[in-house]
Amino acid sequence: MTKKSVEILNLPIISISEGRELGMSKTLLIDAKNGAVAAITIEDEDWYRGVKLLPYSSVIAIGHDAVTITSSENILTLEDASDYEPMLDANIRVIGTKAITKSGTIQGKVTEIFIGEGGKVEKCEVTASDGSTSEISSDQVSIFGKQVTVIDPPEESEKKNEPVAPAPAAAPAPAAPAQEEKKEEAPAPEAKPEPKPEPKPEPQPEPKKEEAPKQEPEKPTAPSKEAAADKASEERHRRFLLGKKAARDIVTDNGVVIVKAGADITEEVLQKAKLANKFIELSMNIQ
Repeated sequence: MTKKSVEILNLPIISISEGRELGMSKTLLIDAKNGAVAAITIEDEDWYRGVKLLPYSSVIAIGHDAVTITSSENILTLEDASDYEPMLDANIRVIGTKAITKSGTIQGKVTEIFIGEGGKVEKCEVTASDGSTSEISSDQVSIFGKQVTVIDPPEESEKKNEPVAPAPAAAPAPAAPAQEEKKEEAPAPEAKPEPKPEPKPEPQPEPKKEEAPKQEPEKPTAPSKEAAADKASEERHRRFLLGKKAARDIVTDNGVVIVKAGADITEEVLQKAKLANKFIELSMNIQ
């Protein structure tokens, strides 16, 4: 069954084997290369520990009131979702992008996507500047980009499918008139014996150099491994927040505005939030 994105987001995630609610569906993670929804990001009570993903292949059903899955084990933390990191970094949403043809004509803005079996994006709803809407099938989409969605308008798609008329066969060239008289063949020059090349001396093998024994790199101690893992997790969380928009004003304890509602979250904003101990508050108030 085809679903609009609005029919999937902001629904509780229910584990049918455990009988409990595991969070709310927050955003759709788009696999632009394959034109499909790869996963659903989840917001739960432990959101401050990092992003959590529900692979779309793990969804049992999407109903009117909830998204059902088998168990909480279907939900991945950012540390377990390395395959999804390139998509998180790309942060392609499709909705809100400009729909533009290859010839450079803006058709409008993508205002909705329709998702079919397996998460495939089957079509996009495009709203023109005059308020009229049209639907673009996935076959007409060339690229899902961060700012633009490149499409082929219907007339261009029809031209692609039109059969190409076969080219007319070329008329046979007239045969050249036969020569009445054959020219006398010139006698072939006598072949001279080629000088035999002198044998080259075989190169002597160079003596092998003794290789110095390789030193094994020192294995990091357990504390350094944990520190590296924490740093990597923080870096992934930082990359996830970059480019998002603040859902409300984030202010320091003494009243200094770190970022205003609707403003982009930049590297400078993240640094200010971290210094003011407002990083967690910023993370839970993004669009």
